Order: sequence, then structure tokens, then C-alpha cells
Amino acid sequence: MILTVMALGGAILGATTIAGLLMLYQIRQATDLANSGKAIYAADAGIEWTLYNWFCANDAGKTPCPAPNQMTWNGKTLTLGNNAKAITTQYCFDMNGAPMANCTPGESASSTTFKSLGTSGNSSRAFGLTF
Repeated sequence: MILTVMALGGAILGATTIAGLLMLYQIRQATDLANSGKAIYAADAGIEWTLYNWFCANDAGKTPCPAPNQMTWNGKTLTLGNNAKAITTQYCFDMNGAPMANCTPGESASSTTFKSLGTSGNSSRAFGLTF
């Protein structure tokens, strides 16, 4: 009887410990909600900015592509007015799935993938787009 009580008590103690740990992780995640929102919007802005530059490059009247004044752009990093950052990358693949060295709208890529990682504070969120 003592052994049964000890086994059941240990199982309940283990279950409540795991549940408490999971709740702790959820509380930590919820406390940084402002930076999480900024990171999501930065990732979205990175995707939009990459698409804008991708399609603007085909328009001869817009070369170089005009830049909005709320953002600064240096290579692959986009810094927003609220100091959130988006790091964007793009990949092009041919019909066989091999990566292409020259990734421009003029190339006939079978698949093009844009990835954007938005960061603000300690929060990071990512979006991806493939077409």
C-alpha cells in the first residue's frame, strides 16, 4: 500500500512539474508581446521590400528603385523606424532543383524563394515566400 501511494504521488508530482514548466515558457513568451509584434511586422516588411525590389528591377523607368524614407537599406538588412530589423535572403532554383548563381527577375528560374527574418529586442519571427 505504501508503495502504491508513493508511485501515485510521484506520478502526480512529475505531471505537475512538467505542467508548471510549460506554463513558465508560455508566460515568458507572452511578456515580450510588444517586441514580438514588431518582429512580425519587420519580417512582413522585409518580404514586401524584397518583392518590391524584385519587380521594380524589371521596370526601366524605376531603376534604381526609389526607397521609402521610413527605412534604411544596406544590402540584405532592412532597418525600420522603430529599430526593428529584417534580414532578407532570396534563392532561385532551376528545373532540376539546383541553386542558380544569378538570381534576377530576367533569369528563368523554376522556383524563387524569399525569406525574411524580423528581429526586435529578443524576439525573432520569420516569413517565407516561394513562387
